[in-house]
Amino acid sequence: MHGISSPRNISTVSISASTTSFFLSLFGHKTLNSSVGRYAKRTTNQECIWNTHLVSWFIPEVKHAICLFFDSDMNREEFGNIMTVRAKPTGTLLVKNNGHREDEGESKLEPQVGLEFDSAEDAQEFYNLYATQAGFRIRIGQLYRSRVDGTVISRRFVCSKEGFQTNSRTGCPAFIRVQKSDSGKWVLANIKVEHNHELGLPGEIRPPHIQRKALPAPRSSVAVSTRTGIRSLEEEDGRPSPSGAIDVKRLKTEEAEEIPKVEPCKGLEFGSANEAYKFYFAYAANFGFKVRIGQLFRSKHDGSITSRRFVCSKEGHQHPSRVGCGAFMRIQRQDTGRWVVDRLQKEHNHDLDSPMDASRLIPAPPKGFKDEVSSGLENLDLVETNGGFNLVKIVRQSNVGSDWYPVLQEYFQSRQAEDTGFFNAVQVDDGKCMSIFWADGRSRFSCAQFGDAIVFDTSYRSSSYLVPFASFIGINHHRQPVLLGCALIAEESEESFTWVFQTWLRAMSGRRPLSIVADQDKAIQQSIAQVFPGTHHRFSTWQIKAKEQQYLGAFLSMDAGFKYEYEACICQSQTPNEFDSAWNVLLNKYDLNENAWLKEMYRTRKSWVPLYIRSTFFAGIPIDGSMKSFFGTFLNSHTPLNEFVLRYEKAVEQRREEERKEDFNSFNLQVVLHTKDPIEDQGRRLYTITMFKTFQKELVDCYGYVGIKINVEGVISRYLVQKCGNGGDERNTVAFNTSNQNVSCSCKMFEFEGVLCRHALKVFQIMNKTELPSRYILHRWTKSAKYGILRDVDSGGGSQDFRALMLWTLREEARNYIEAGAASIERYKLAFEIMQEGRRNLCWQN
Repeated sequence: MHGISSPRNISTVSISASTTSFFLSLFGHKTLNSSVGRYAKRTTNQECIWNTHLVSWFIPEVKHAICLFFDSDMNREEFGNIMTVRAKPTGTLLVKNNGHREDEGESKLEPQVGLEFDSAEDAQEFYNLYATQAGFRIRIGQLYRSRVDGTVISRRFVCSKEGFQTNSRTGCPAFIRVQKSDSGKWVLANIKVEHNHELGLPGEIRPPHIQRKALPAPRSSVAVSTRTGIRSLEEEDGRPSPSGAIDVKRLKTEEAEEIPKVEPCKGLEFGSANEAYKFYFAYAANFGFKVRIGQLFRSKHDGSITSRRFVCSKEGHQHPSRVGCGAFMRIQRQDTGRWVVDRLQKEHNHDLDSPMDASRLIPAPPKGFKDEVSSGLENLDLVETNGGFNLVKIVRQSNVGSDWYPVLQEYFQSRQAEDTGFFNAVQVDDGKCMSIFWADGRSRFSCAQFGDAIVFDTSYRSSSYLVPFASFIGINHHRQPVLLGCALIAEESEESFTWVFQTWLRAMSGRRPLSIVADQDKAIQQSIAQVFPGTHHRFSTWQIKAKEQQYLGAFLSMDAGFKYEYEACICQSQTPNEFDSAWNVLLNKYDLNENAWLKEMYRTRKSWVPLYIRSTFFAGIPIDGSMKSFFGTFLNSHTPLNEFVLRYEKAVEQRREEERKEDFNSFNLQVVLHTKDPIEDQGRRLYTITMFKTFQKELVDCYGYVGIKINVEGVISRYLVQKCGNGGDERNTVAFNTSNQNVSCSCKMFEFEGVLCRHALKVFQIMNKTELPSRYILHRWTKSAKYGILRDVDSGGGSQDFRALMLWTLREEARNYIEAGAASIERYKLAFEIMQEGRRNLCWQN
């Protein structure tokens, strides 16, 4: 290490006077002083300050005796009480028996490019010690992986104030980066020592505990026990290594000795899945992170559990506190019945907490625990209590029937008395209440209006939700989320999801959606295919992002080129052939042809690649998944049973009040026109304010485009529409039928969103059209959307096909009519007369 031969660059221990006398009697003053010389000094209270870092330079007799003394069992207790080692090589650090310390001399320990370490953990602890001396704290920063085998090849350790994720951070640039060399050593490659904030006093900040691997036996080339804190590696001639390689080791205290030294590794065996979980939980507690029970896999033959994953609590992106951490341990059940670790990822992408006492956190396993039954791990979760985390039993299957149904039944009865359109159903299996579904009259009516594109929201599955609550969400004519039904799901099986979908379909009078956004899980995929044949199933974006981090995180974080090509292949491909070509190039270039996850994603590409999604109507639900949550903060993972109904009703009423406000604004306010185009005025008359602003933007932007006729085939003319000026890279093809005024654009905005794009509007301008055909202003986006799609249906159509829609439309209108008529006696009489007159008029119709 830099300056290692300097007499001031020493790591020191304080040895009592009695211990010093022991060495004096053993070697005599002359021999000892000739060896110690400039490497030790005597204090006024007869304590001797030893340079343990350079003890390897002592004459052989003294060196051997000191090493034996430091390692002997008989002296550990005394030595542990009177000695504390600190990696403070530039000054004499004296630690007395009373625990107070004194710093003598100016500290000059600083990291330098070229320093070598035996491991990344050693580099981290070295930087920890330097940070303690300098007056700041550190965090674990970004890591980089090998493209070949995925192993970690580089790490960054940063100042704790790096970034801006919390108010306490200032974007501090200070860091060190270590790189793994071919020899296996870790070399300090980059460093930034300047901070942009005030530092604390030297030694004021206590360095965090760093979990270390079990220490190997001391090698002969090391002249002092690793317990002394720092060792100097020697060459064969006994002199210090000129490279300055250091191996930082923590002093073994009694507390550290209590921490289990066994770390998870591939091939590790357990008698049960519960045993494996407790092991990983204890390991996580000692290492400074928390765990969650992840995905499980079942046998296709008998349904028994064959594999389990235990993950870091910050895995995924479903909650703001989660950062997509990739750390996990997976166990596989063997034919012998034992469980073996077959997959493992130890690296985290976030700061680790202080170690916890695992014995205090882990309770005894529940009685009669079995891996394959409902009282097993799938029903255990971690819940924060009194500052710690404990395993709690979450039996969703019995919980719904025993706890939730009595409460909800009372709620259902009260709602049915007020709302004749209220619907509820219960799934019963062997006399047990399983899943529950309900939808009020307004939700059923809303489905007649906005049930063409829905979201099946199962956010509870992504977190430690105590309530297995799922909801069906649509998009109304103001682009607001609208509730279409709710369910409590007992178990995440194909049978449960199938029952929920079938019940929802029955409640909505058999009207299937054109599209549905739901999770990628096999059980949900198979249920949707069975209940909603022909409905386009689109995967949830958050789930795809989480899987990308899990299976491609190393490539996405290490290689900017791969990230750009991967995203360009997905988002910029315009045709299936173009996507296939770019996908194959990507796999071949980065040797990913055997990546099982990418194979599965290619097989299901029509459910997540924008190229295929945009051909189906999704009511403009953003592909990036940034849709506003319906229940927002009203319902969360730990909503108690006694507050659930109240919070649920508050959320529903707030959303419906927001819709009423937008209805009022659309009928009573007008948006300023930006052009004199009659088409713009047509849009303002018909669209809601929100949708008109979307349409208006496309119309105004079309003035910045030019259309060139490139082909004519009979009545169909094709135009190449591109942006004027420097933005000419954006090109789209528009086909226009002169006989029926049908138009289609390659960007597929109308098919996906239901609003004409700027490219199609440009062609209408070229054709001198002053009014859009009614089919291009979807009724679901208009001010009169409350009448449903029936206003767009010709009277000559089959009325039986729309009977359910007519019933719900008239029922909702009648409900509003009754509420208004029952306000007073005078209104009642008037309402009754109008209703009788209306009925007489209907009787005259054939």
